[in-house]
This record gives sequence, C-alpha cells and structure tokens, in this order.
Amino acid sequence: MSSMAAGGGEGEDELVTPGELLGDSSGLIAGTGAYVAPNGRSIRASLAGIRRITPPQSDAADQRSTVEVVGHKAQGAVPQPGSVVIARVTKVMARMASADIMCVESKAVREKFTGIIRQQDVRATEIDKVDMYLSFHPGDIIRALVLSLGDARAYYLSTAKNELGVVSAQSIAGATMVPISWTEMQCPLTGQVEKRKVAKVD
Repeated sequence: MSSMAAGGGEGEDELVTPGELLGDSSGLIAGTGAYVAPNGRSIRASLAGIRRITPPQSDAADQRSTVEVVGHKAQGAVPQPGSVVIARVTKVMARMASADIMCVESKAVREKFTGIIRQQDVRATEIDKVDMYLSFHPGDIIRALVLSLGDARAYYLSTAKNELGVVSAQSIAGATMVPISWTEMQCPLTGQVEKRKVAKVD
C-alpha cells in the first residue's frame, strides 16, 4: 500500500495551460483535461490546471501511465474535442469565421474561449462552394461541435451536421429572424430573406 501512495506522481504537479504539451502517447494515456493531438503522438492540455500523472494498476492490460489536468480553481465549463458548444460569431472572413464560446453542452463558461470555423468545416457537402459571408454574420448565435484545439489557443469548430449552425440571428432591421430553410432565415418585420448556414430545429 505504501508504495502505491508514494507513486502518485507528486513531482509532476505543475501548472499547464490549454494546448501545452503534456507528453507522448507512446508512454502516456490522455485522461481528463488532456487530448491526443491530430498527429496521434503529442498529448496536450485542453484546460488550464495542474498536470497529474497516475501510474497504471499493476494488473492493467495497458501499462502506460495516465496524464490528466486537474482544474486549479472553481471553473466554468471548458470546451473539449467532441463537445457541442453555443458561440457568438465575432468576425467573418473569406476562409473562416471566429466566435466567442459561451456555453459547453448546457453549462456556461467563465473564461474566454475563442472558436474558429474554417471554410471546410461549415457543412458536409459542396465544401468548395461554401461562402463564409453567406453562412454567418457577426452577432449570430451558433451551435457547433468542437473538433480540436487549433492554433493560437483557438478551438476549431464544425457546423457540418444538420443540427449544427446558426440558431439565432438578428436581421438588418433588428428583429430575431425565423429559419425558412437550411440556408435561409427571414426577418418577420420586413420579410427580407438572408442567407445563413441554419441549424435544423426539431
């Protein structure tokens, strides 16, 4: 028993930030607050906190230690690859849009997390014909899937499913628009139709 208590990886308790390298997947398993980068080797932190390494059980089939990040303060929700987020679009460019993540699943975030929707992640079909300016406008509220932690501390987001995309948008006249198809929303005041990548509503 004493050897198990002594092997708790106490020397590994260092503060890490999202995207920081935690180790290599050849010797470690990604636990809570960690994920394997797209290259399949690097394990990186998905939240800010303390790095912990836990040795495997002696009878475990996989004898790699588990690395995890434990939140160092009472934190709001943190985006993880695979989670669905609600975000507000802040800027639209020719090849991507940026957004501030407001909720993860149904929990509000306390820190500022930035999301990037790349042109190839807007929808599943006719990707080469996607026009970012006809998909999102600044101020739109979107539902998106977190793909991974991308460059410059921003999460890559996808709206390439029917249920993902714009869930709420203001028209030029200032009214909340009503979706009329998966590519269009209409202003109830003026009747004007604006293009969007609309999230399918049940």
